[in-house]
Amino acid sequence: MLLAAAGGLLWTRPALAQRPAPLTPGLLRVCADPDNMPFSNQKSEGYENKIADLIANTWHSKLEYVWWPIRRGYYRMLNGTYCDVVIESPAGLDMAGATKPYYRSGYAFVSRKGSGLEDIDSLGDPRLKKLKIGVNLFVSSDGEHSPPEMALSSHGVVGNLKGYNVSYDENIRPEDIIKGVANKEVDLAIVWGPMAGYFVKRSTVPLVLTPIAADVDSASGYPMQYNIGMAVRRRDHELRDSLNTFLDQHQSEIQDLLKEYSVPTSPIPPEKKEADKGRADVAKPSTDSAKVAGRP
Repeated sequence: MLLAAAGGLLWTRPALAQRPAPLTPGLLRVCADPDNMPFSNQKSEGYENKIADLIANTWHSKLEYVWWPIRRGYYRMLNGTYCDVVIESPAGLDMAGATKPYYRSGYAFVSRKGSGLEDIDSLGDPRLKKLKIGVNLFVSSDGEHSPPEMALSSHGVVGNLKGYNVSYDENIRPEDIIKGVANKEVDLAIVWGPMAGYFVKRSTVPLVLTPIAADVDSASGYPMQYNIGMAVRRRDHELRDSLNTFLDQHQSEIQDLLKEYSVPTSPIPPEKKEADKGRADVAKPSTDSAKVAGRP
């Protein structure tokens, strides 16, 4: 947590240099992480950057960024009117207004090619109790750990985990968990799909990505897959509706971008009826942004 706080201070000044302001015609202000590939960076190399470019070009709007690491307080920049939209956010997020989802992804196992572990696709696989497993370490706003950590605990896999901090600086990088598999620090790792796909493809050591097969872990009830949309302030209904129209009209282009960045995706299931939603919400954990996506 101290690392997270220190990292946040590094980027406070650029964000607070901008003044809060209401929506402005012809201007699109986007909150984004300044250094967290494959999602976004200040060089506009991430797929969130490319989607933001596509929105701005479609709407003939000027694009501006508010750079802020994706940690606690991230959505305060949105709700505090420093920016207008977050390009990637868990669908159904309760602290902001959410668009319809534009992709669905999940956690995946990452193993070395030829290790004999490439076929592991379940958190209930008995081999996991004897393997050294890399997981991202963070605690959500409600005190819970990441879904894979919580689920592994339900399966009795607790003493053989190696944590990789998601708070980054010059020495600690988000991709360290992938490098841990390549360098044999761990036997395999469980990583959020977009990050896993991007860095597995770029690894000099042959690695294999195997999605966790179950949408929901049977032992813990924790979801392993999530719908991802965009976030705006709750009251900005017109902007949300405009973004939904944009997503409908440019879905194929967005999917091409996700493929370019090796993001593993699965079909978005039909929206549940209200009665079904109510039953599902009883057992469903909260959609904290860090906890869901495994990101800082």
